[in-house]
Amino acid sequence: MQSKNMNIKNNKNDFNFWRKLINAWSFFFFAVIIIDFIYTNAFKEILNAIATIYISILAIYVSNKEFERWYDQHEDGHPGEIFVIIWSVLVGVLFILDIVYGKTYELPGAIVSTYIAVLTILVITRKSKELYKLKRSNTK
Repeated sequence: MQSKNMNIKNNKNDFNFWRKLINAWSFFFFAVIIIDFIYTNAFKEILNAIATIYISILAIYVSNKEFERWYDQHEDGHPGEIFVIIWSVLVGVLFILDIVYGKTYELPGAIVSTYIAVLTILVITRKSKELYKLKRSNTK
């Protein structure tokens, strides 16, 4: 029995690591996006690399979270909707600024594609959560 409890604890620690990592990368990515705007696309190429890393870490984090849910080791507490709200506000503001500033600032494609990836991941996890709840209610 102790081995099973220890395994659950290790999985939880692993999940916490990925959550902290995605939070750190989110903060960093948002900061670079804002700095890129302030310096008129000076970091456009760097944003491509950051976007790739960010999406990869987000996919690992969400996959880890979903596996824990399906194996009854995850409790909700960090809704992905918060990430989507932050991304939506950021992208919306950047779209408006892109229109206002015209040719001076160009919204980088990496930001748009990352936003689409974040939305897609949220939709998939919400569907997974619904299916999990349906499965749990049918087994009771």
